[in-house]
Amino acid sequence: MDLAKIMPYSVKPVILTFIGNYLPGYKAGGILRSIVNTVEHLSDDFDYKIITRDRDIGDNKPYDGIKTHQWQCMGKAKVYYLPPRECTVKTISDLISNTKHDVLYLNSFFEPFTVKALLKRKISRTSCTQVIVAPRGEFAWASLKLKFPKKLIFILAAKVLGLYKNVLWHASSNIEASDIIKIMRINKDAIRIALDLPNKINEEDSQTSAFKPPLDNEGLRVVFLSRISREKNLDFALKVLSQVKGKVVFDIYGPAEDPIYWKECQGLIGSLPPNVKAAYFGPVHPDQVSHIFKRYDLCFFPSGGENYGHVIAESLMAGTPVLISDKTPWRNLSEEGLGWDIDLKQINIFIDIIEHIGSLTQSEILKNRAIVKAKILERLQNSAALAANRQLFESALLH
Repeated sequence: MDLAKIMPYSVKPVILTFIGNYLPGYKAGGILRSIVNTVEHLSDDFDYKIITRDRDIGDNKPYDGIKTHQWQCMGKAKVYYLPPRECTVKTISDLISNTKHDVLYLNSFFEPFTVKALLKRKISRTSCTQVIVAPRGEFAWASLKLKFPKKLIFILAAKVLGLYKNVLWHASSNIEASDIIKIMRINKDAIRIALDLPNKINEEDSQTSAFKPPLDNEGLRVVFLSRISREKNLDFALKVLSQVKGKVVFDIYGPAEDPIYWKECQGLIGSLPPNVKAAYFGPVHPDQVSHIFKRYDLCFFPSGGENYGHVIAESLMAGTPVLISDKTPWRNLSEEGLGWDIDLKQINIFIDIIEHIGSLTQSEILKNRAIVKAKILERLQNSAALAANRQLFESALLH
């Protein structure tokens, strides 16, 4: 599709984007990373204007160095930061009305920004239908079941009000598209499938990882890096490791955003056998993620559901194979030598895989890392995902 025919003027189409948290924040995880990567890949075709909160998840003060209530450059996007107390329907309505845009892009189904933006559309009875809603995996059962009664009430109320009527839905996979159809009871023609875009591959990423095995003999080095919330399944990882016989060092990174769940995990950590040593290192800045993954033999991430799984891509780009569930778009990994995607009901297979990796020599581990690096670069350099994301916005311009 030729954008010049759609928008016959020199100015690029403007994608007005709402997201709960954006750069310089990082604790929001995959949703934030998805938008950052989209901007990086598609800024030559579209102008992105992003409205977000002025602080990271869980923080009680604004980011250093940013200004509120005005547009400013952040990477390749222009960003408008709002204090939480000012994220009202009126403020959001005024920003939408006063910001020239061609497509309204709303990220997260349950995010208050999304709800308030759609309420504005409903109240003002605007005829504009160029609205994209990206649920970002929130309809996957692992996520939906958390606080399910409240979510169900909201979904039913939204349907009665027609809040999501005539929007275009962005699904990151066929699995997510099925979830959207099941929950919202909509026609599949209202959905566009576009896989989330990975980090842009730079020269350093294309080189072989300079992995250096540890000098000690503490055992297999395994890492979990993600938000610590129930749907990410850290407790499952700990239960698996409690049954592994070989020596394992298990390091955990990420913000503990659910205190009750984290307390449960701490109890499991305290009951691990002597051959498994677990430690928690807190949140990680995105700049450090690749360096961290390069220290480990395996990324163990048995998430209950991901609409993409940026942490999986980042681990593989660092040359570290992954052991994950079959609830993500990353499937058939063993066929490509990238790792394993296993049914969560088959806990013994998780145990056997970890035991197997623990039995490998350092030369075998290094050989496997080289295979992972080569194969993931082949997969991520596929242009189909980029074309699908471009078409997502192009189709909204014609919607």
